[in-house]
Amino acid sequence: MKFTPKTDRPARKKLTPKTIAENRKARFNYFVEENIIAGIMLVGTEVKSLRNGRANIAESYANVEKDELWLINSDFPCYEHGNRFNHEPRRLRKLLVTRKQLNKLKAVTQRSGMTLIPLRLFFDENGRVKLDIGICKGKQLHDKRDTQKDRDWNREKQRLMRDKN
Repeated sequence: MKFTPKTDRPARKKLTPKTIAENRKARFNYFVEENIIAGIMLVGTEVKSLRNGRANIAESYANVEKDELWLINSDFPCYEHGNRFNHEPRRLRKLLVTRKQLNKLKAVTQRSGMTLIPLRLFFDENGRVKLDIGICKGKQLHDKRDTQKDRDWNREKQRLMRDKN
């Protein structure tokens, strides 16, 4: 006797990645050496709040403590329709990476001047919340001025090319 798969059930659609929050100042304040995608452990009301597009990772950072990676100082506002089971907005959140990645991050952060900065919080194709973490080194004031100068020049170049055509 052969079993055939059910065809009356619709196939699950793959979603396009959707950015929830972005840390735009990170690329201005830090040199991003490498990016790592990490999962994040959340409770139900946090996910619902993120689906509304409300999160702030601008002043947050990641840290390795006791062989675990934690997201510190991120702000996921309370869900409006959550009752007494609502979450704490600025709690520590555990990040999910492989053991190999964790050991690498631990070794990198022990070097001088390197830190882990969240760059982007997004939903992946399967609807899971992911965090793009950058292994960063802080910029000095003259580096920031060079970045600003390059940005201004590129903007001026675009204006000149647009006006010329």
